[in-house]
Amino acid sequence: MAEMGSKGVTAGKIASNVQKKLTRAQEKVLQKLGKADETKDEQFEQCVQNFNKQLNEGTRLQKDLRTYLASVKAMHEASKKLNECLQEVYEPDWPGRDEANKIAENNDLLWMDYHQKLVDQALLTMDTYLGQFPDIKSRIAKRGRKLVDYDSARHHYESLQTAKKKDDAKIAKAEEELIKAQKVFEEMNVDLQEELPSLWNSRVGFYVNTFQSIAGLEENFHKEMSKLNQNLNDVLVSLEKQHGSNTFTVKAQPSDNTPAKGNKSPSPPPDGSPAATPEIRVNHEPELASAATPGAALPKSPSQSSLPAVVVETFSAAVNGTVEGSSGAARLDLPPGFMFKVQAQHDYTATDTDELQLKAGDVVLVIPFQNPEEQDEGWLMGVKESDWNQHKELEKCRGVFPENFTERVQ
Repeated sequence: MAEMGSKGVTAGKIASNVQKKLTRAQEKVLQKLGKADETKDEQFEQCVQNFNKQLNEGTRLQKDLRTYLASVKAMHEASKKLNECLQEVYEPDWPGRDEANKIAENNDLLWMDYHQKLVDQALLTMDTYLGQFPDIKSRIAKRGRKLVDYDSARHHYESLQTAKKKDDAKIAKAEEELIKAQKVFEEMNVDLQEELPSLWNSRVGFYVNTFQSIAGLEENFHKEMSKLNQNLNDVLVSLEKQHGSNTFTVKAQPSDNTPAKGNKSPSPPPDGSPAATPEIRVNHEPELASAATPGAALPKSPSQSSLPAVVVETFSAAVNGTVEGSSGAARLDLPPGFMFKVQAQHDYTATDTDELQLKAGDVVLVIPFQNPEEQDEGWLMGVKESDWNQHKELEKCRGVFPENFTERVQ
């Protein structure tokens, strides 16, 4: 029987809650349709707007703070890897090895301490601050429901009073329910009216403390890290003085922007191989001239004086029926004006339609520019030997390429 009684109470409570929801829903519909007035409290509504704004700002701050901490963690890992690399390349006989290892250890400890203090003094405080919002948000929602109950009870009481046929018993009961609903609502309302403004004002002190903590921790961290970096610099300066006979110069890299036509800059090869700075060697030895037909002279042209020496020599060899490396006989299987061969030492990716795409090992037949004024320093004109053997057409195959990616082979 006790069990049935318990079930009966539970069932009754469920039925009561369902009835309350129905009554509230009906009241809200009547209010929206303008058939029932709604109790308004503009001051409280402003407090609720401030509460929602404060909650949104706090949630965003918490999210950004977690992102900041994740970045600190990532920088810690990157710094640790960098120091591990230094320890690996630091040879045993180099001076300052122990000091460099100690600096790396202190660097690691400093990052860990910085991250932990940020968690303790900023993130945990942030979590505590935001921890009070869910309960207040729930109470604001409950106050809203109790206000609807109060309005509903008030309207019910008023309708019974204005009815043509009055029922004193029903009016008395309705009045009792109205007083009860009003009391429940006002108790919740008074508490929130006090708490919400206080919570809103607390945001100033919280933001000040949070950002002061972060700024102070970051300032101290960078001061200590600066000391470690200076110590590491001193160790490396000492190493350079004792072991560094030559200073390694870092050459400037070309711009990523594609050079305009007529103003190309050759890209550096992938490493510091000898191919990085080859020279165009012009053969001025007398045997080249002796291989020419006696009495034959280099034809002159109005622009001859402005031609580069390598082009003049090539032109001379072509007129006299010789080219370098041909042992005095013209090479009919090579492109007109052929000067010499080069072999690509590195891959080169063409960045313009007039450039050759090279793979390491490709052989290129170097030829002169049609207009010498178009030649830029560090660039050659040529045709890949494989393309020439297949097509025998310069217009389709020729292109420019950076000289420092190749090495002369003939």
